[in-house]
Amino acid sequence: MQKEKSCGLILFRRDNGLKFLLLCYRHGHWGFIKGHVEQGEKDKETVLRETKEETSITNFSFIDNFKEDISYTFKENNKTIFKDVTFYLAETKEEDVKLSSEHTDYKWLSFNDALKLLSFNNTKSLLKKAHLLITKNIK
Repeated sequence: MQKEKSCGLILFRRDNGLKFLLLCYRHGHWGFIKGHVEQGEKDKETVLRETKEETSITNFSFIDNFKEDISYTFKENNKTIFKDVTFYLAETKEEDVKLSSEHTDYKWLSFNDALKLLSFNNTKSLLKKAHLLITKNIK
């Protein structure tokens, strides 16, 4: 079985309430920013590069104490691929998104709306953990 390693980002902003960025992938599912770790890259370097490539957003701050791993398998060209993805959490003030060709749409959504739109249970679980950390730290 082929193995892949990716890193991703749950990106949020506080503008008229808490909003999370979701991307629609070409296959039709909704998820977060993510991409393959290139040779020699550290995880956060991958996140910085992928966020810029997929959204054009470059100004964001990582939230301490959030680093979550998920694993899953999928099929591509009749091959089963095992993927590990490490997700981070970050806040931005940027709202404008310029999508790469990997995506067909994006939305900034409230927690509840994002939870409904996310396609997979593992990403829904990530969003719940992120939301809990963010709201726990709001004074």
